[in-house]
Amino acid sequence: MSAGHIPVLLQETLGLLSPSPGEVFLDGTVGAGGHAEEIARRIGPEGILVCADGDPEMLARAAERLRGFPFVRTVHADFSELARLRGAAGGRPFDGMLLDLGLSSLQLDDPARGFSFREDGPLDMRRDPGAPVSAARELLRRANEKELADIFYRFGEERFSRRIARAIVERRRKEPIERTLQLAELVKRAIPRKAWPRDIHPATRVFQALRIAVNRELESLSVFLEEFARHLAPRGRAAVIGFHSLEDRLVKTAFRAQSAGKDAVLEILTRKPVVPGPEEKERNPRARSAKLRAARRRGQEESPCEG
Repeated sequence: MSAGHIPVLLQETLGLLSPSPGEVFLDGTVGAGGHAEEIARRIGPEGILVCADGDPEMLARAAERLRGFPFVRTVHADFSELARLRGAAGGRPFDGMLLDLGLSSLQLDDPARGFSFREDGPLDMRRDPGAPVSAARELLRRANEKELADIFYRFGEERFSRRIARAIVERRRKEPIERTLQLAELVKRAIPRKAWPRDIHPATRVFQALRIAVNRELESLSVFLEEFARHLAPRGRAAVIGFHSLEDRLVKTAFRAQSAGKDAVLEILTRKPVVPGPEEKERNPRARSAKLRAARRRGQEESPCEG
């Protein structure tokens, strides 16, 4: 595996997706390519693997890692652009789809990207550096107090959202808020010391909320969940790894809705989410909040082509 990057729930994901020789697969969030490499080993050389990512830097890393698999097709795209991604597979429906919604360690550990408060860096948070909105320039500078509080509460489930928003508005009257450690310290001071969470940094939920808002992550996931089943082949499998309750709730609700009633198009493969075991959590602490859900499209397998 690439240094600094460990694919989350790798064996569990492969078990549920069951990639087989000659199948067509989509990795919609290829990241550093850890999951994709193992899928490619199982479907090649007659299969097709479409690898997408909204982050061109990560896509380039994955392309380099996967260069030994000529049937891999990389696309700079959001995973919600399913018609375009299916086009990259020659219009064929997918036998398997994977979304790993977490950030790569390579993204988190780069201070210049602004995703983390472990080191100081510009407050950016864009997955695609070419996208027009950045956390610092747009949201923190221009959003009013109510808009900021709504973002922190809706996307971070932060119960001190109003206090934090007020503190940001007061601070920006004196100086712009443009650095990760600057924001992290401000949030820490806005939350009462006795209310600090025990297991995470006090600013974690605010950083999560800003990242989700900047990248429109829940909108993309909602579009994907609405449309993915029609791009699956009969008996095709889809797996989604989420890292917070907002993502997991959307996936759980969509899978349930599409597997209910006489017109159900899906069969749920994971009645409860699959979570990392103690060994994986110890080996990769960033996996601790991961939840994997999977479903299969109903229908008979297509007959193999003659010749």
